[in-house]
Amino acid sequence: MLRPAQAASSSRLGRGRRVAFTSPSVPRPSPGACEGRGAARVRLGAVTADAAPPATGLLGAADVRRLADALGVRPTKTLGQNFVHDAGTVRRIVRTAGVEPGDVVLEVGPGLGSLTLALLEAGASVVAVEIDPPLARALPATVAARMPTAADRLAVLPADALTVTGPQILPAPPALTGAPVVPTRLVANLPYNVAVPVLLTLLERLPSLESVLVMVQAEVADRIAAPPGSRTYGVPSVKAAWYAEASRAGTVSRSVFWPVPNVDSALVRLTRREPPATTATREEVFAVVDAAFAQRRKTLRAALAGWAGSAAAAEAALVAAGVDPTVRGERLAVADFARIAEHRPAGAPAAPSGTLGR
Repeated sequence: MLRPAQAASSSRLGRGRRVAFTSPSVPRPSPGACEGRGAARVRLGAVTADAAPPATGLLGAADVRRLADALGVRPTKTLGQNFVHDAGTVRRIVRTAGVEPGDVVLEVGPGLGSLTLALLEAGASVVAVEIDPPLARALPATVAARMPTAADRLAVLPADALTVTGPQILPAPPALTGAPVVPTRLVANLPYNVAVPVLLTLLERLPSLESVLVMVQAEVADRIAAPPGSRTYGVPSVKAAWYAEASRAGTVSRSVFWPVPNVDSALVRLTRREPPATTATREEVFAVVDAAFAQRRKTLRAALAGWAGSAAAAEAALVAAGVDPTVRGERLAVADFARIAEHRPAGAPAAPSGTLGR
């Protein structure tokens, strides 16, 4: 899973609570198995196939408890350790993502493997990136025990997803031996505290990703999918729009998690598109975005003064870009920020490169 300095692994488990999963096109699921998000405390030691449950198919609540006990996983609220415990939920995530047989799917933070198994059940090959070594070692054993005919369609990279520099470091599932690993879909339950940087990093470094469906905190989903001028529009909205068209794809109530978190979760869908046509680099455009929203309530003339060298220089750049200097950044689309970046004064002080981490 992806908790950069503080994290252990993702783990979520619990008894069968009713799942509130709403979407215009997705029906309410039935109770069942689990999927992990958050960090988990894991006892060190070798993990073998003996740790995997003997049953087959997707993980149920009892299976999760058995597997968690075997791995020494003890969820705690202080570490954000929660599990989704419904087979219908993970199947609907896969269906909502549009996963088809033969797809190569990137999964981040597979945890105990509930979503992984659902992806494999749909006929996809899965490259799973797991930050916690014990969970990374356990996942192939779990799949081999529960879905043996799909075991050769799984590969696990024990790493922080923020360190994925490109497709060349992704391992190939045995079934794809001899073929390049080119994931076209990202389907994952992302940890709340790093969801945006992980999403943007993977979109930047893996241009083969054509579609994304991730579960994140509902508030984060709103921000990613927000249009210009809306209350929740901000840095994540603009930066995501550089890569893709984003929309909400369903809501998952907190009642699906154990322990019950203090926030709701949601699915957000992103479909890759070309960045705006511009002579500015992605870093230059993101630097304007960061500056514009660093002081959200200020006009662009004031907010971009540091970026341009002065308020007067910022106003000149805005006028040249065809943008009203008196508006705020929340009114602009990503293409507007790109035009502003093209008109940064030549003598302006060096500006930091726009980050992927906001």
